[in-house]
Amino acid sequence: MADNESSPLLGAEHGQVRLTDRRLSRLRHDEEASSIIKSHVSVEEQKMADISIGERLPYNDYTTIDWLHDLVKDSYRHRFIHSRNGLRYKLSTLFDEASGWIAAAIIGTLTACVAFLVDIAAATASDWKLGYCSHNPFMTREACCEGKTPLFGIASNGVIGTDCPAFKEWSSTYASRFAIYTAFALAFGLISSTATLLTKSSLPSTSPGSGDKGPHSAPPQPVATGKTMYMAAGSGIPEIKTILSGFIIPGFLDFKVLFVKAFGAVFAVSTGMCLGKEGPFVHISTCVGYLVAKHFPKYRDNGRKMREMLSAACASGLSVAFGAPIGGVLFSYEEISTYFPRKVLWRAFLCSLFAAMVLKALNPTGTGKLVLFETHYGTGYSPIHYIIFVFLGIAGGIFGGLFCRLNLMWSKWFRSFQIIKRNPVLEVFLVVAATALLQYPNPLTREPGDAIIKNLLVDCRSHETRNSWLCQQEAQSDRGTYIAYLVYGTLTKLVLTIITFGIKVPSGVIIPALDAGALFGRLVGQWIASLPSTTSDVISPGIFAMVGAAAFLAGVSRMTISLCVIMFELTGELEYIVPHMTAILVAKWVADALGKESVYDIAQTVLGHPFLDADHAMAVVQREGALAEDLVPPRQTMEEITVHVPASNKVSRRILEEKLGQLKDRGLMDAGLALVQNGGIIQGYIAEGELEFGLNDLGMLYEADAEVRLLGNAEEGDFDMSHFVDRTPISVCAKAPMEYVVEMFGKLGLRHLMLTEEGTGKLVGVVIKKRLVAYLDGLKEG
Repeated sequence: MADNESSPLLGAEHGQVRLTDRRLSRLRHDEEASSIIKSHVSVEEQKMADISIGERLPYNDYTTIDWLHDLVKDSYRHRFIHSRNGLRYKLSTLFDEASGWIAAAIIGTLTACVAFLVDIAAATASDWKLGYCSHNPFMTREACCEGKTPLFGIASNGVIGTDCPAFKEWSSTYASRFAIYTAFALAFGLISSTATLLTKSSLPSTSPGSGDKGPHSAPPQPVATGKTMYMAAGSGIPEIKTILSGFIIPGFLDFKVLFVKAFGAVFAVSTGMCLGKEGPFVHISTCVGYLVAKHFPKYRDNGRKMREMLSAACASGLSVAFGAPIGGVLFSYEEISTYFPRKVLWRAFLCSLFAAMVLKALNPTGTGKLVLFETHYGTGYSPIHYIIFVFLGIAGGIFGGLFCRLNLMWSKWFRSFQIIKRNPVLEVFLVVAATALLQYPNPLTREPGDAIIKNLLVDCRSHETRNSWLCQQEAQSDRGTYIAYLVYGTLTKLVLTIITFGIKVPSGVIIPALDAGALFGRLVGQWIASLPSTTSDVISPGIFAMVGAAAFLAGVSRMTISLCVIMFELTGELEYIVPHMTAILVAKWVADALGKESVYDIAQTVLGHPFLDADHAMAVVQREGALAEDLVPPRQTMEEITVHVPASNKVSRRILEEKLGQLKDRGLMDAGLALVQNGGIIQGYIAEGELEFGLNDLGMLYEADAEVRLLGNAEEGDFDMSHFVDRTPISVCAKAPMEYVVEMFGKLGLRHLMLTEEGTGKLVGVVIKKRLVAYLDGLKEG
């Protein structure tokens, strides 16, 4: 493309190419200019200036990427690379084309290495609550006992570790064992929560301030504040969904967060609380993906391309968590990603594959297999059992719906107390104490979450497991105590998971939901086994525990296809795909009837993260029958963000500086100015970052009262900023249905949308993504 040609689609990117070599040389050595060239949020965009009265939107502390701008930018980069000749440039082109595959393989490999360390450390620390290995205190109980202890150490008398002489318990009395168990759990909880607090961060924002309340006082002035986040807390999945939808959370994927997340997850899981490391593994893999991808300019300099690689990285997280490479890919597609084209699917497949291969070679479980909960029931199921599978699905849906509602209520009530809000470690201490008090007396819930599932899926007809405590209980004629343990365990898991999810430690909800479902399913299996029918003799209660686990997780997370695949990869039981499908679908329908939002949607609401779910939003706006004009900003806002450009296509520099100050005062770090002519017809749009860069950096070459060219063809000596202007901003009629707006933001990834008057085409409003998200949140609350 010739230097004197102009393409409205290229916007600022094309304009930067037109800069002189002298200016480009200076810009590359300037930190601020470099951030603009790379489409990163500029340094000044992250700072709050003086505050003035004006409209402010929620989520001011988040910036967004411009998907269309990044698409065009990558297209220009691609054409530039492929336009050069010579062997050196051909090799560079080949490397550029292969960089996505290379990055995916590296991400999968490193994720598996981190997961191996976390798995081994968590298993060892968990066993320290019960005892230690006399050969090596840093060995896990399984490695120490070399498989001698049946079913993760639940011996025939219900005492942990009795059948393994190499593993020494701390005490021979129940009271002492309980006290030591609780002490270790509390210590682990304090370590995990204290480490998590190290990732405390504040995002810049604005909020109304307090002032003189007298009758003649001036209107209250907003004050600069910051939204506080603990980057390593929770599963990280709600934040990752926010990032992949186009928003930016500074520092969330840094190495410090990765390290603390892995370290904190080890001790959080070791406490025995109702949480898992599967969600944190997704966050860890995304951090690895970011740290690897940013070494490739193709991804570092383009927010859209970076998110493609992060979507692929998410797949490796669940792949190493469950040993489910295919399920990991489907999980990223179904639950995490907003934008998932075919090439992302392929790279996610490769990333998940490498993660699974490396983890299998490292062999953290000592079995040499990826399958974590391998079962061999060897029996089929009868058509009559579909009734039981549907019943399990109904129970899972009720559990999921209740969990989402009660967890939201608990979060709003308990965490509103100032002592809890100011002391997150205190909440962790209380939850750990409650967990130890309620779970230790029950042999079925005393173990870590993954061990609980493995115990409950056992087939007692197998010769290898017949002597275990669980199977001996089921072999007795009087199983009252055992049934009580199952009921107590199910209720305990429900209550403890409700109060645990959301505390300030790395934690996920997948394993606790599977635990509760497996306990309930095993309970149902006991009832089926007690029926006087021939079918009770040919089906194992473990089958119902397996299906119940899937149903309960489906009710909590609303996953469907990915969950079904994960379950048969977890257990290796391909024959039970249909029961899983039945229970999962029923659970989702029932849970959706109780509430449309999954646990991750609820977490986004509680944490205050913006997220545009186009499908859910479409259902909301269709019910309301709203129009695009409902998003028109107030008059004052429109006056602040509109620039009337005269016929000369030039505007006073002082006017632009005043407009820039108003934008920064309002805190909208990713807003901009709409350029209009001829009585209000939109002619272009310039983003705040480009405006600030042009005035402060390029403007150093011109006088303070210079005229700035924003439109038209530049002449020699002009203070030209027209190359930063988007000449063809996407617009829609203000009378258009709101569905148009939701679809355009959701499918195109817009950062801003112009609203024009019906009939005249005059600009009446500018909608940025945050305004739409805030509007949709208001409809949900209403």
